[in-house]
Amino acid sequence: MDRREIAALLAYIGRLDPRTTRTDQGEARDQLAQWHELLGDVPMATPYGWDARVAARQHIRVSPYQILPADVVRPWESYRRDRLSRHTDPTPSVDPDDQAAWTAELVGTRRAVAAGTAQPAQSRAITSGRDGIDPRLEARLQEIGSCIPPAARAALAPYRPARAAREEAVAQGQSDALSVHCEWCLAQPGEPCRRRRLGPDDGPRGTTPRAAPHPGRRDLAVAQQAQPAMA
Repeated sequence: MDRREIAALLAYIGRLDPRTTRTDQGEARDQLAQWHELLGDVPMATPYGWDARVAARQHIRVSPYQILPADVVRPWESYRRDRLSRHTDPTPSVDPDDQAAWTAELVGTRRAVAAGTAQPAQSRAITSGRDGIDPRLEARLQEIGSCIPPAARAALAPYRPARAAREEAVAQGQSDALSVHCEWCLAQPGEPCRRRRLGPDDGPRGTTPRAAPHPGRRDLAVAQQAQPAMA
């Protein structure tokens, strides 16, 4: 608040509690300077729920003691803490490689939320249900069809061949072999088939994942896929 707003606040408080009114010009000037020094960084009002007059009126209503600047500052600090506790930093719109701009946008958003000039961004607004999905997120998911972009999926394919083969089969309309268990190696649904590792004495030494499922598992998946169509 500037000095004009402080004077307006003191005039409002004086109407509710005459004890705060200073009739001497020197005392009034000192009171204005004191309140401005302590409330200079507290706004008179914000677009989202803060009003210094409401805080002052609430104190006068419930407390028998004469109001002090701290009785306005405390509710303001509580208002700031509450807003920041409900805020989740959104992803900045700038280039993530520009660290200075990235940090500046995050800090600017937090300051705007704390100052009451912007609403807190809440992560649960995205995950609370269909009606709460951010339109930008929904448009992005429709565009790429997955939370993993196609370029990243292609780059990961050499490192997870079983998953890549499964996705390729599904994309071509074939049955998903990993959707059923394997009767040969006993792999559970969702797990890749495994091959036995034999030691020099031809004894089993362990198993390793197979990039391709066993033929019997493929046949079982095809048979299960065909059952609904026959029904």
